[in-house]
Amino acid sequence: MAAAQTAPVRSYKVVAIYPHDPKAFTEGLEYHDGFLYESTGLNGESSIRKVDLATGAVLKNMPLSPVYFGEGITFFGGRLFQLTYTSGVGFIYDAKTWRPAGAFHYPGEGWALTHDDKRLIMSDGSSALRFLDPATQRELGRVVVRDGARSVANVNELEYIAGEVWANIWQTELIARIDPRSGQVNSWVDLGGLLQKAGPRPEADVLNGIAYDAQNKRIFVTGKRWPKLFQIRVVER
Repeated sequence: MAAAQTAPVRSYKVVAIYPHDPKAFTEGLEYHDGFLYESTGLNGESSIRKVDLATGAVLKNMPLSPVYFGEGITFFGGRLFQLTYTSGVGFIYDAKTWRPAGAFHYPGEGWALTHDDKRLIMSDGSSALRFLDPATQRELGRVVVRDGARSVANVNELEYIAGEVWANIWQTELIARIDPRSGQVNSWVDLGGLLQKAGPRPEADVLNGIAYDAQNKRIFVTGKRWPKLFQIRVVER
């Protein structure tokens, strides 16, 4: 895959390492009001969690009905939004109490959510980013993610960082930094070897989960069933 990339490829430096629940099948990751929030997947195991960054302790846990496979989450306008994988339904909660505040429907699969100043931004496992109205959840438009002329499939977990959409690319160790206006990949971050820094973990799955502490400009990444969460800084190769 690397040979086909036209956007520049960056590397990373680990700034800090934190505990992460190795049983958490991470689908969404957010940093909000001083805490990590994590959405986990798999039917019967899906939940939304409030997590203490320093210790990895789960401070609050809201299981999802076993009929749903939980996916991405994001906070916007005092509400918490959650996608599901193949059910075509998303859920809305009060951001503080987590009380149900509605549901919405969408065609196709739901993979990840983030937002800019005005819109929710959603991935569905394809090359597309969808833009949704936060008030109605209706689709406002979409862009195709491309590296040069080549479309990029399997766009997964999302985070909006300083005007770019950062996206895990499923089954790779790459993060795409995307211009949301055009869909073009501005650069790649190659996180190769990151899991090895946490020690051997046979049950660990793919890299998945990006969170941003905008106030302190900290970037956090992890993966499905990873035993650690990493704060990273992007560097030149």
